[in-house]
Amino acid sequence: MKNPSIAIAFILCMLCTTGASAQQQLSFEPAVWDFGSIKETDGPVSHTFTGRNTTDRPLVILDVTTTCGCTVPSFSRKPVLPGAETQITATYDPADRPGSFDRELWVYSSDRKRIATLTIRGSVIPRKKNVEELYPVDAGGGLRLTSTTCVFTYVYPGIRAQSAVSCINTSDRAITVELRPDPGIRSGLLQTESPKRLEAGMHGQINLSYLIPAESPRYGTLRDALELFVDGKSRGVVIVAHGIGADNPADMPKGRAPRSEVSENVVKFGTIRSGAPIQTRTLTLTNSGNEELIVRAVECGKALSCSLEAGTKIPAGGSREVEVLFDPSGPGYGARSSFLLLITNDPLRPMRRIRTTAVIED
Repeated sequence: MKNPSIAIAFILCMLCTTGASAQQQLSFEPAVWDFGSIKETDGPVSHTFTGRNTTDRPLVILDVTTTCGCTVPSFSRKPVLPGAETQITATYDPADRPGSFDRELWVYSSDRKRIATLTIRGSVIPRKKNVEELYPVDAGGGLRLTSTTCVFTYVYPGIRAQSAVSCINTSDRAITVELRPDPGIRSGLLQTESPKRLEAGMHGQINLSYLIPAESPRYGTLRDALELFVDGKSRGVVIVAHGIGADNPADMPKGRAPRSEVSENVVKFGTIRSGAPIQTRTLTLTNSGNEELIVRAVECGKALSCSLEAGTKIPAGGSREVEVLFDPSGPGYGARSSFLLLITNDPLRPMRRIRTTAVIED
């Protein structure tokens, strides 16, 4: 064929024909079953597909695999003679799976080739959840919460990042609610707004937000802990807010951006004797982009330090060696793990978390 486009089309056509014939070795009519709307409370539903051996030789079903553990197939491994039929039953469990679903079942023969594909689909009508499921955290005094964690991911200067924890008073009386910041885990940038009093059965919302001033950016980890008091008493329930201060990628000039690359994602110090001096390993931070890379923050975990400092600049195409230092003098033996956190002005990946490992021996 002189025309390459025609040649490519011919090859693709042959491949599709070959795939189709392989699929039709065991022909199911229909090969797709729609359960329609089913109730989550009604439990598992099943459908049996009937397939016919369209080849001139016996077929043996070796296995039927599914794309989700919620779907369980049942079938026979007895040989299916030419022209004979066999059945495959697909059972779908809708428990804790509200909404639409679309699952495939792949049928494999004894020679490990896929000989058919079946599909089940439908929509699960969710069951009504009880209060304990909707508000799984018991804060005491009748107060229940949806969660105790608010993750903000990246927080950009001048842009308020907001999150919330919903709550409910399950008691038969009014309660007072108070949030007390932990002075040891406090960024100074978290703002809170919560109901001070909840009547019996009343719903409420604890609103949390971070706002980094545009005129004085702050980079790196933002972390706050708020202890919850109900009627002046605490049961040790703490709401934790967590975010990472970083540059807004929208502020980066179009078509110009740095790219941070590290030579090691895991720094291994290996086996170290207890009482050994400080250990040093080296990694390389490279700027593979076309704009200057600026290190905004450097954070080290327990027993770690490094030679890289906030404010370090690496030109486009340049690199910088970084010494990572580990102090093995802490108490105890065995495996130790820590981390090195780098925040840069890379708009695609502002945060690089590098893990460190070591084993302390006597």
